[in-house]
Amino acid sequence: MLNKLVKKFQANSPKHLTIIFIVFALSGSSSLLISSPILSAINLKTLVTYYPLYILIRVLIIIPIYQINLIIIATFFGEFKYFWEMEKKILRRFGLLKS
Repeated sequence: MLNKLVKKFQANSPKHLTIIFIVFALSGSSSLLISSPILSAINLKTLVTYYPLYILIRVLIIIPIYQINLIIIATFFGEFKYFWEMEKKILRRFGLLKS
């Protein structure tokens, strides 16, 4: 099963896969920590009373923070190239980057 994950994530080894998972975990957690003060500063809870809209706006704010965080944390772990290629794929899918 581990070998399937290594292939799926195009990792070089199980150790490399572990580093990739650590980068994902730290990026997600830190994105939520960083977004909380931003959401508090714009006072989103009082601006939007309809809860589904609040969640949508919150997700739209967190996504770019996560993407930036992912690249920064990946750089600290020496995995910039791996995650930058992943980011380019995502940007191409959204039509924000041309092939």
